Order: sequence, then structure tokens, then C-alpha cells
Amino acid sequence: MKNLLAYIAVSSFVFVGCSNDLKDIQKLNKKQLYATGEADSINVKYTDSTKIKAELYTVKMLDYSKAKYPYNHFPNGVKIVVYDGNKNKNYIVAKQATVHNKTGIINLMGDVKITSHDGKVMQTQQMYYDQKNNWFFTEYYFKVTDKNKSFFEGIGVDFDQNFKIVNAQQNRAELKEVSNENL
Repeated sequence: MKNLLAYIAVSSFVFVGCSNDLKDIQKLNKKQLYATGEADSINVKYTDSTKIKAELYTVKMLDYSKAKYPYNHFPNGVKIVVYDGNKNKNYIVAKQATVHNKTGIINLMGDVKITSHDGKVMQTQQMYYDQKNNWFFTEYYFKVTDKNKSFFEGIGVDFDQNFKIVNAQQNRAELKEVSNENL
């Protein structure tokens, strides 16, 4: 009986010891992804036919262009100014962003705020932007307000870059100071 208890105690000790070693081995086998480049204090201007389309400001960019699915990550936030066809400025701010190079999708994360030139403000926690199709979308809670304190909110929305086409999934709105001219 003593031998049996001693065997159980020793095998329990060995089992606990092995499980910790197994976790360490799993950590070693996990591939670490390191940035191939790093840049600080960036101001990039995107142009098309000599016209500035957008400007990006960020404190830090990490370049993962050698990864299987290459991307650039902005861990300390981004501020973007987007110019429309009439040279109006629209602003996008987020605490983090990731640009996926192959797909052209930008993932904006953390206190995302889009402010249009006419005073509309959209806020959400995460927003994707499809550069190829000029399309924004999120599955998160969002809220859009205007200068009159009217609002439109819900969960899940997608829209074009000019806010002309909007598809909302679950939403509600409150309109203030609406005249017949606006209908």
C-alpha cells in the first residue's frame, strides 16, 4: 500500500512537471512574427493624377511585408484626411490600424471616429475600409450624429465613402429640426 501511494505521489509530480515543460515546448514551436521594417513620425500623401486624395499621419508603422499575408500595422493610432471631389476634408481617427496589402482592406480599431466635412460624426470600435471598392463596413455598434444632434445608431452598417449608399442591419434614429425641404 505504501508503494502504491508513493507511486501515485511521484507520478503526479512527474505529470505536473511534464505539463509545464510541454507548454514551454509549444511556445518555442510557435512562430514569432517580427517586423521587417519600422518607421516613426510618418506623413504620407496619396495622390492620383497629381491630386492629393488622402494624407496619413502616424507616430509608428511596423512593416510585415515578408509575412505570408503581408501587412502594415500602426500600433499607436492613425489620423487620416480624405479629400473628396470638391476638395472637402473628411477625417478618420483610430487608436490602431492594419493595412492588408494583398486585399486592400484597412482594419481601423479602437475609438474609430469619422468626421465628414459637413459635420456628421460616426463613432464605432472597429471599422473596415475596402480601398478597391471605396466601401466601409462594421459589425459593431455605431452611432452617427449631425450638427442638429440628430442621430442614427445600431449594430452593423456598410456604406460608400461619400455616405450616399448606406445599408444598416439593426438600427434606430432620432431626427431633430427636419423641414419639408430636406425630405
